[in-house]
Amino acid sequence: MNKFLATVYLFFIASFCIAQNKTLTMEDAFLNVNTSLAPKTFKDLQWMKGPNSLSYTKKTFEEEVIVKKDALTGLETDLVSLKKVNSRLNSLNISKTLSRMPTIIWLSPNTFSFDLDQKVLMYDLKVDRLNVLADKLILKDAQNTDEEAIQHHTAFTLKNNLYISDGKTIKAITDDKNEGIVNGKSVHRDEFGITKGTFWSPKGNFLAFYRMDESMVTDYPVIDWSTKPATTKNVKYPMAGGKSHEVTVGVYSVSSKKTIFLNTGEPKEQYLTNISWSPDEAHVFIAVLNRDQNHMKLNCYNALTGAFEKTLFEEKDDKYVKLVNPMVFVKHHPEQFIWQSYRDAHNHLYLYHASGKLIKQLTKGNWDVTSLDGFNLDGQKLIFTSTINSPINRDFCSVELKTGKTSRLSKESGTNNATVNEDGTLILNRFSNTGIPLKWEVYNTDGKKLNTLLEAANPLKDYKLGEMQIFSIKNNGDDLYCRLYKPTDFDATKKYPTIVYQYGGPNVQLITNSWKGGTGDLWFQYMAERGYVVFTIDPHGTENRGKKFEQTTFRQLGDIELEDQLAGVAFLKTQAYVDTNRLGLIGWSYGGFMTTSMMTRHPNVFKAAVAGGPVIDWSYYEIMYGERYMDTPEQNPEGYKKSNVINHLDSLKGKLLIIHGAQDAVVVLQHSMMFLKAAVDKGKQVDFYVYPGHEHNVRGKDRVHLFNKITQYFLENL
Repeated sequence: MNKFLATVYLFFIASFCIAQNKTLTMEDAFLNVNTSLAPKTFKDLQWMKGPNSLSYTKKTFEEEVIVKKDALTGLETDLVSLKKVNSRLNSLNISKTLSRMPTIIWLSPNTFSFDLDQKVLMYDLKVDRLNVLADKLILKDAQNTDEEAIQHHTAFTLKNNLYISDGKTIKAITDDKNEGIVNGKSVHRDEFGITKGTFWSPKGNFLAFYRMDESMVTDYPVIDWSTKPATTKNVKYPMAGGKSHEVTVGVYSVSSKKTIFLNTGEPKEQYLTNISWSPDEAHVFIAVLNRDQNHMKLNCYNALTGAFEKTLFEEKDDKYVKLVNPMVFVKHHPEQFIWQSYRDAHNHLYLYHASGKLIKQLTKGNWDVTSLDGFNLDGQKLIFTSTINSPINRDFCSVELKTGKTSRLSKESGTNNATVNEDGTLILNRFSNTGIPLKWEVYNTDGKKLNTLLEAANPLKDYKLGEMQIFSIKNNGDDLYCRLYKPTDFDATKKYPTIVYQYGGPNVQLITNSWKGGTGDLWFQYMAERGYVVFTIDPHGTENRGKKFEQTTFRQLGDIELEDQLAGVAFLKTQAYVDTNRLGLIGWSYGGFMTTSMMTRHPNVFKAAVAGGPVIDWSYYEIMYGERYMDTPEQNPEGYKKSNVINHLDSLKGKLLIIHGAQDAVVVLQHSMMFLKAAVDKGKQVDFYVYPGHEHNVRGKDRVHLFNKITQYFLENL
């Protein structure tokens, strides 16, 4: 179980000719990591409309300029300067100017849009003119802007209602007075791949949108401590086993200015997910999932009448059906679409006729498809990203729709992020691995590399860093991937305090063959500089390992994941340089649940631990996520009882710091309050720190304060 199976890359600094003596600050670890210590890249690099053309924002000595870059030759042409954009703003009598070039969206080869001060603006390069695409100034606090590129309409929400603007007039699509009814916003608490609440039809003639009735959901108080006196903001929080909200889907016609609602039927407590349009705008498709999340129907609805027409197919699972991706129609073949499903043990691609008839399974194997990236020129080849080479790698591949022949196109071992241009001839790829910070490359859709646009230097080359290894160990018959940092100036004859960083929950993978090994910050290296070993393991239940691996934790969260973490500890104990009397543990959210569970269920392993935003009792967590993995408290009373951290609090030993955001509306503060109250009742000492003004995590400059707090706790107790 405790053998190295693969060492991917090493951050081993001592071989450089010039000594690296710089050490990281906490500001470096969390702020500068995204600026001065980030690999050099292109700002806002993206495909333009039209062949071979990319755009990005270049910063010169004087100002920023949007640049057109030929993907094959690298030839650059300046398109428009920040000074020019600001002058056009002045010509529209817009007093506010831009200090930096905004993020843009290409609408055509010569036009792009951007947001500024409650306006959506369109710049026409051909005539050098700036127009107002949508003016939201009369409706302050507008949100969720959704532009469509054909007719240049913009949908947006104000409070709980939905509006559309054509740049001259604003039309209210809904007029719900009940504050418990929300239109045009994300629903089902952003589960099932839902990230927005509006969906334009392909030609811009219709807008589908969510309408969510939360009036029956219990209010949950979130306290604002910045007012005098403190005030309460109620949010709708559907807890496991409780009453859920009810969602419907409306369709607004731009021409008739009328709205119909799709007949999605009963029961009302169901999940309407993965909305997509037919290419001819005649139908809306919805993956309808029951509340138990074990039965999905892919339904077709008439976009003009709202009538239910047919169920294309159904999927059932003994545990849960995992839904994240909508259907994607095949380029040039509107009668066919691609569907992603875990029905064959891993997430794979299936080709369907629009009638619902399965044509063929396109991809097979013990690996997962992780994204669809686009079609080639004739639409007969699909480019996608997968774990075909390793669960910790991402490779872009192709599959031929006629034959099902699958080919790995990416060349190097690491993490690829591919985007196909609009006409399907070129692939823009962003690549990194643990030894290469960043490369921007251009391929054709047969996998031939045509150009390297940029290969970034190592921004950390002057820093004295610890050695990092990625490897795997065995537990319960499966490979579990691990990441380990050794202290700077490592001496194998010494014993070092060791910190285990964990998450361990569904839909997250911490360890990847990418720059910094999958971490977003540099805190692990910061601790390595201070003489700590830092270790992480991705246990059963984490993603991109297939259905069986992910579903192992069903109805028993916190069981096998703890076994896997203990397997990681067993590995650490075989390393002579690890001081097993000075082990620390840290995790946030699900990782906070894992940390408090470990300290109470296995109290003699870790000397000190920090748990941020921890789930303590799953019956106090939201319906959509909680019931997927645990069923309801009524269906699974033993599972909820065993996973409730308070039920194991009598065994707590060692030092434990609980940290929580005061305005957390994801893992509500009540979790920590219940745990602290039980600790008082049982005579257990627990440390506690709260961050006013922060929600489920501590972001921005305050994150430096947070990790100074965490670091000091380990320095004092390990």
